[in-house]
Amino acid sequence: MQQGPDRESFRKTWSMLGFYERFEQLVAMILTFIIAVVIVFSLGSLAERVFTLLVLGALDPIHPQSFQTVFGMIMTVLIAMEFKHSILRVAARRESIIQVRTVLLIAILAISRKFIILDAKEYSAASIAALAGSLLALGVVYWMVRHSDREDEARERSGTGRAE
Repeated sequence: MQQGPDRESFRKTWSMLGFYERFEQLVAMILTFIIAVVIVFSLGSLAERVFTLLVLGALDPIHPQSFQTVFGMIMTVLIAMEFKHSILRVAARRESIIQVRTVLLIAILAISRKFIILDAKEYSAASIAALAGSLLALGVVYWMVRHSDREDEARERSGTGRAE
């Protein structure tokens, strides 16, 4: 049986890794598997919940709380998928550590999810303003990090490198 180039590439890369890098790879693979299992069960639970709500007639298109519940569950699955994707990048050795940009994106998604499921009657204006401020700050920091990454990529392409 002939082995594909990916397997051969993996073997070469694996043999060049030190003990700690191999440990990181194993942890990343295990975490990816665990998160994938959580995503599958969450997706199943989401499908069951939506189906039950539809059958019972409890998913009323006019009632916003129904949509808040469903969209909140969908956002939870999307957040888990983004988290898994960031770990996969580490496992694929495209990145050596979880990037700040990814952590910021997950935080933005989590706060966005909170806004989707938030019942404005249950929270004070100050709490909602604090969430909005947090989201705005995260958005600004995300933009700054992304802008900085793009400048670094442009420097690398032009061959000038970063001034130390």
